[in-house]
Amino acid sequence: MQAMVLYRPGEALRLEERPQPSPAAGQVLIEVAACAVCRTDLHVVDGELTEPKLPIIPGHEIVGRIVGLGAAVAGFDLGQRVGVPWLGWTCGECAFCRSGQENLCPRARFTGYQIDGGYARFTVADARYCFPIADAYSDAAAAPLLCAGLIGHRALEMAGEGERLGIYGFGAAAHIVAQVARYQGRRVFAVTRSGDDQAQDFARRLGCVWAGGGDEAPPEPLDAAIIFAPVGALVPAALRAVRPGGTVVCAGIHMSDIPSFPYDILWREKRLVSVANLTRHDGEAFLALAPRVPVQTEVEVFPLEAANEALARLREGRLVGAAVLVPEPAKGKEA
Repeated sequence: MQAMVLYRPGEALRLEERPQPSPAAGQVLIEVAACAVCRTDLHVVDGELTEPKLPIIPGHEIVGRIVGLGAAVAGFDLGQRVGVPWLGWTCGECAFCRSGQENLCPRARFTGYQIDGGYARFTVADARYCFPIADAYSDAAAAPLLCAGLIGHRALEMAGEGERLGIYGFGAAAHIVAQVARYQGRRVFAVTRSGDDQAQDFARRLGCVWAGGGDEAPPEPLDAAIIFAPVGALVPAALRAVRPGGTVVCAGIHMSDIPSFPYDILWREKRLVSVANLTRHDGEAFLALAPRVPVQTEVEVFPLEAANEALARLREGRLVGAAVLVPEPAKGKEA
């Protein structure tokens, strides 16, 4: 099968022919139909996440159909369409797993990081961490829901129920969260890179009441802010923007160092919290909610072999919405 493989952080992915994997007990074999390109993939490729299995096939926003079942798999059928997220395996035994906080499992393994992911024609996945995908979405449109959507939804839950929501960094996750927030009756304020008129226009098109650059403050005090951009300097800015008692949520898995800031901007019971991974409950809840909103993802499709181009476009801020890799269909199958 074709796969895009990372051998060393900082290097380009290599297009290779690899043997098709086989599902072990508890796993399913998936023929990949689409895999979105996430900023976390960039953190892996660029070496900012420092514990990958190398060589590794990246990609953790996977949509495809089950073509093989390992032993002891129940609840899934051959031909069923499923999605695979970032959290790919947990021990099921630790205190976190037993309490529903499997996202904090110390032995957790992650798709496209320690487990070969979806930048390939086929992949295997733990059936416990596969989710059925609603018919309302095409393969490419569904792919960003598996991380941009899931992590964004968890961040939105942690932000609380305040009406005035700030979103810092308006990419794949933000464009999904903005739609859910508006569905919930919130007013959304988007903060983009300074001078990024395209992102600000995109935010307004999705119903944000205000969109401005990182050198601007939202025109009203925020009840909560979610930071998707991996820029530590946005933390003090967001703390200044939220009202007393407000919440700032850091939603990325990696962020540059947060600069020192005066205690005064944290005082008055403001909260600063982070989001780590996702739980199966997050996946079930969000994937049931998305078609009701309905969330509409904006995607740009690339062939699998153009993964390096898609990553470069994301790194340089030259994408609106999400990039999605689509492998060439197997011979004898329709596109």
